[in-house]
Amino acid sequence: MGKQATCQAGVYIGSGERACKGGQVNVMNLEIEILSDPAELTRVRQEAEAFAIKAGLDEKCAGRVVLAVDEALTNIIRHAYAGRADGPIEISMRASGLELSIVIRDYGQVVHPAAIRSRDLDDVRPGGLGVHIMHECMDKVTYAPAGQGGGTVLAMSKKI
Repeated sequence: MGKQATCQAGVYIGSGERACKGGQVNVMNLEIEILSDPAELTRVRQEAEAFAIKAGLDEKCAGRVVLAVDEALTNIIRHAYAGRADGPIEISMRASGLELSIVIRDYGQVVHPAAIRSRDLDDVRPGGLGVHIMHECMDKVTYAPAGQGGGTVLAMSKKI
């Protein structure tokens, strides 16, 4: 994956019934591939916000989704890739039915779920709140070792 094509996005839209809104639901998928370069985060934030709003979230909820994605990617860059800017990261967003789901996969150092903890909010110091923020912004957050190829898979979801 070269620097020229570090972020590729595609939105695929289909339709189906959504009873609670009395109309059609868009089933949407967004796939983004980036390198672990912090310069990539601005574009991912923009893509994630546009996707969340298109999926039916209001601006405030979309902002919380963007914050969770940004914190997740920052943690991946900092911890899985130890600040290296050349590690691949795959981001998949899907809006279907009444849920927005996000799966982020890295190929860096494996992070085991038992090792991931939020810091106590009374422990006032810079950094370390990313996991707490993700849990506050999303309805569900899970981690798992990625298996073949190494790395970690982070899955988050939010009700629409």
